[in-house]
Amino acid sequence: MTIPSGRLFDDQPPDASAEICHDLVARPGLRIERIVSTGQATPPGAWLQQDRAEWVVLLSGSAGLQFEGEETERSLAPGDWLEIEPGLRHRVEWTAADEPSVWLAVHFVQEAQEMGPQYGLATEA
Repeated sequence: MTIPSGRLFDDQPPDASAEICHDLVARPGLRIERIVSTGQATPPGAWLQQDRAEWVVLLSGSAGLQFEGEETERSLAPGDWLEIEPGLRHRVEWTAADEPSVWLAVHFVQEAQEMGPQYGLATEA
């Protein structure tokens, strides 16, 4: 039997010019990804918006997030987490340039009913 495993802080990119995203788990209705940022940010004027909910925790480094409709950005330190509702526009204003900011992001469907038959779940008629 093969049991998938790994170390979240290993295999960090030697070239810090690009953000690295790696899926750790991908299942119907669920995706867990590790993101390593070193000074990257969302391009000016651009917003991120997803069709699934996202729970994210910063494991190392630091970052600033801005949510549409909020006047001030949120500064994140290791251990800080938040849940981003589907469709909520947000952007990464900055990440630490002098050390890797390692994120763990869990993308999920909020309600079993939203998942429907394409995910192998019965829906009520």
